[in-house]
Amino acid sequence: MINEEYILRGVCPDTLGLVAKVSNFLNEHNLFIKESAHYGDPETQKFFMRIKVISPGKNIDKSNFNNNFKNLAEEISMEWSFEDAILNPKTSIFVSKYSHCLQDLLYRQSVSGLKLDLKSVISNHPDLEKIVSDYGIPFHYVEVSKENKDEAEEKILKILNEDDVDLIILARYMQILSNDFCEKYYGKIINIHHSFLPSFKGAKPYHQAYSKGVKILGATAHYVTGELDEGPIIEQTVDRIDHTKSPEDMEIIGRDIESITLAKAVQYHSEQRVFLNNNKTVIFK
Repeated sequence: MINEEYILRGVCPDTLGLVAKVSNFLNEHNLFIKESAHYGDPETQKFFMRIKVISPGKNIDKSNFNNNFKNLAEEISMEWSFEDAILNPKTSIFVSKYSHCLQDLLYRQSVSGLKLDLKSVISNHPDLEKIVSDYGIPFHYVEVSKENKDEAEEKILKILNEDDVDLIILARYMQILSNDFCEKYYGKIINIHHSFLPSFKGAKPYHQAYSKGVKILGATAHYVTGELDEGPIIEQTVDRIDHTKSPEDMEIIGRDIESITLAKAVQYHSEQRVFLNNNKTVIFK
């Protein structure tokens, strides 16, 4: 028996009767609601909706659905999408020298823990090519310096365009992307950084945190914007520590937190659970 699963996502001005209108439409088209989540933001007056539907015993005519739902969407001024539940976004991972987040993502993707169509790994250092090659993923070394930054970004864009990339993951990529690059891929670049970096900027943040007697370590995964580390937050994780932890202990703990936090953010994105809401996000877990 065929049970195709699709995700209907929508954002529109909040008003009465939206859930009923969409639910009635799905029922009229013989679609069974398997999961449903919605939220009305009282501040932005926006309505967010994510519904997983199945068509018991038959294929869904996606083109026909789109043509019919378009009329309802126009009536309620909804921006929407209707995609396969397993989207497998075409993905490129950017990395520098730290390998912990990269290796975690590669492993999760290899055992289908993350539904990604991994097209490439791009790095400004050649150090991690062997790790990537062992997974059969194309590795591109693009050297970046102050003198060639624009040229390097053009090379990177060419790789991304050739692979028609939908998602970019910055797995400890230690280069700042240009404003034009960030705007081109807005909502499609996920970065990971130490949650305490605003307090401890520069080199050796864990040593700085140690010297201040920090009791909580954390990491933040967020979408990238032109403002450094200021994009909409997707996921945050913290872990308590005590005075016995050395800077080296803290770095080990921090790397685990970073890997887990980034993987969760990527999973939420690939499962179409994340909605941008001005400078924040709405996430249906």
